[in-house]
Amino acid sequence: MKKIFTLAVFNLGLLSLLAQTEKETNLIADGNELHQEEAYSQAEGEYRKALSLNSINPKAQHNLGNTLYRSKDYDQANQRYFETQKNSLKKEDKHLAFHNMGNGFMQQKDYEKAVEAYKNALRNNPTDEETRYNYALAKELLEKQKQEEEKQDQDQDQDQQDQQDQKDDQENKEDDSEGDKKEKPSDDGEEGDEKEDKKDQEEKDEKGEDDKKKDDPKKPKEDKKEGDQKQPPPPRKPGQISPEQVKSLLEAMNQQEKNVQDKVNAEKVQGVPVKTKKDW
Repeated sequence: MKKIFTLAVFNLGLLSLLAQTEKETNLIADGNELHQEEAYSQAEGEYRKALSLNSINPKAQHNLGNTLYRSKDYDQANQRYFETQKNSLKKEDKHLAFHNMGNGFMQQKDYEKAVEAYKNALRNNPTDEETRYNYALAKELLEKQKQEEEKQDQDQDQDQQDQQDQKDDQENKEDDSEGDKKEKPSDDGEEGDEKEDKKDQEEKDEKGEDDKKKDDPKKPKEDKKEGDQKQPPPPRKPGQISPEQVKSLLEAMNQQEKNVQDKVNAEKVQGVPVKTKKDW
């Protein structure tokens, strides 16, 4: 009886497993049909139902990845391809998963990851020409992308340098302009001339006041300084004529010369008739 009971339980488990497998298969088949009709949302629903029965079913995972790829949800699609290659036992299934993963990275222009995905696909199937072509294309695009990034970095560095040079030039111009302002005595030339004329006039006025002070007899004289006092005349040498004697002699000579001149003039007047009218 015990053996019969054990066999019955095994048969029931096998039948249940077979029924679940059949249900998964039917769900996957329905999803495939909807996928062909481009009804991607409905197809996604059928694949998810199949995965709810068996979360590691590689067919359901792979086909769900294809549907998400068609819906342009490349991140989720690549996640499903990754799960597929991890749970697959066959190299061919792994190859397809890595190949499609590379396609997803190519759509995202992540060429570095695409190169690695195609490389893994070739490890599982080195003879696939389509994978080999995609691998070569991804490498070429990756190299071009790196060159463009390097050029952009160089252009950015050049722009920054140009901006710095322009800033330095502007600062130098401002410094020069500031220097010119400091050297310039006045913003208004006429105003500077007026100030200069005013200063000259003030100096003239001050000089005139000084002259008035000197000429004004009513104004008391300033006290003489010690250096201003007159020194007594030096003693006269023996036989030397005094200044008073020199003055008397000069006056006598001038008087004698005047007498002679008057006599000459008197003689001239006697020989010339007197005119009563002006000669016009």
